[in-house]
Amino acid sequence: MVESLKIVPSTPAMPEKDNASLPVNLEAEAALLGALLIDNRLAEDVQVKLRDEHFFDPTHRLIYQLIMRQLDRNQLANPVTIQPLIEKDPGLQAKGGMKYVYNLVVNQASLVGVRDFAAQIYELALLRELVSVGRNMVDNALNTQGIIDPRAQIEEAETALYRVAESGISEGGVKSFYQAAKIAVKAAEMALNSGAHLSGVTTGLESVNAKIGGLHRSDLLILAGRPGMGKTAFATNVAFNAARRYMYDTQNGIPPEETPGAPVAFFSLEMSADQLATRLLAEQSRLSSESLRMGRVSKEEFRNLARAAAELENLPLYIDDTPGLTIAALRTRARRLKRRHNIGLLVVDYLQLLQGSGKANDNRVNEISEISRGLKTLAKELDIPVLALSQLSRAVEQREDKRPQLSDLRESGSIEQDADIVLFVYREEYYLQSREPKRPPEGSDALVDAQIDEEHRKWQQSMEQVYNRAELIVAKQRHGATGKVRLRFESQITRFSDPVDEYNSENDYPA
Repeated sequence: MVESLKIVPSTPAMPEKDNASLPVNLEAEAALLGALLIDNRLAEDVQVKLRDEHFFDPTHRLIYQLIMRQLDRNQLANPVTIQPLIEKDPGLQAKGGMKYVYNLVVNQASLVGVRDFAAQIYELALLRELVSVGRNMVDNALNTQGIIDPRAQIEEAETALYRVAESGISEGGVKSFYQAAKIAVKAAEMALNSGAHLSGVTTGLESVNAKIGGLHRSDLLILAGRPGMGKTAFATNVAFNAARRYMYDTQNGIPPEETPGAPVAFFSLEMSADQLATRLLAEQSRLSSESLRMGRVSKEEFRNLARAAAELENLPLYIDDTPGLTIAALRTRARRLKRRHNIGLLVVDYLQLLQGSGKANDNRVNEISEISRGLKTLAKELDIPVLALSQLSRAVEQREDKRPQLSDLRESGSIEQDADIVLFVYREEYYLQSREPKRPPEGSDALVDAQIDEEHRKWQQSMEQVYNRAELIVAKQRHGATGKVRLRFESQITRFSDPVDEYNSENDYPA
């Protein structure tokens, strides 16, 4: 069995300031190494999770390195084969030389508890890492020389703690086909049971769910559009719908893992939190956010607003409106929200307002590439969908057909490469509205007046055809086909919904 956990003085290899006692079990380390030297096949049980840095004793660390190196080369690892590589090590000489290594393989009983030894070595290494993080936090907080930035220290500490916490589940990215197939079948079962072609987090829009199957875990989705197209409105609608569905389902006793809704983190680098809240409350009350902001509402409309605010008191939508976030700071805050609130969807509005680490400061293209890769990594790390808004270049305005294309993504082709799904919001109404013909001037020729009136009549007919209509263009989708989704957009309340001729857009319970 495993030796009881012991606290022993650290070895001289540790820095002087770390000479305080640290959690370690040197006997377990020695027993594990002995078992590996006796039977190399046991390495398969431990090497996925256990690395050389998890060993406290430097000599044990070196022996483990050499064993794994020999096995990687398909060579035998025993005291004889590693002797030429280790016999001159100062730490080993201090322990009595190669006699110490041979003594490791004497105890055959160590073969029984290999997994237990490995688990304890790993857990003690995590405890020592926590001690190191704590000491660094204290040292940094006490050091008042130079620039004092406590918020940066807090972010660094959270990053370090999250790294320690996540290392406990990082047992390698390799899954058996059986494990991967179970996940795939579970997603298919969820889509079947939902009755709405939904295998991910819901968007609240039946037509969009039918096209992309919802927002899938670990996916990076890019939502792009020119100014005025309504991309922020679409993102807030999706975030609100997912959070509200989660709230309703959990209130009705549906387990969190079975609901297509999710708690949502919304990083708004452009609008303040109260502006976003105003927009969402106005949409739910069917009020113009402009009228609400300027106080042009009746008492009855205000009561509707207050009622909506009360109903959404427990809405799991968390808004971070900190300006000028770096990608590193965003990842730190996202990890914190995942840990505290178990968020299932992250929205970033918008990508170009994020800042890189400063390492790619030679040009903006490299910085945007770093940011898009960071968002994709974050999606995989937290195992949630990340919806990031993006600007489009002005090249769209130079074309007769204003529908955006992948090549219009601004500043970096890596956005297109890193994204699993690229969506474009397009409203013909926006462009047509700006091309309204002028009214005929007073006293003009009757023939001219008639011609201008005819042009205006045709323009009005065209406006009626596109009024309150929008398109969501699926330009890239790794999981399925590309294409277009028709939507309804009410610009006064900035609300996207399914077309009334296909779905009931007034449904209070989101898809």
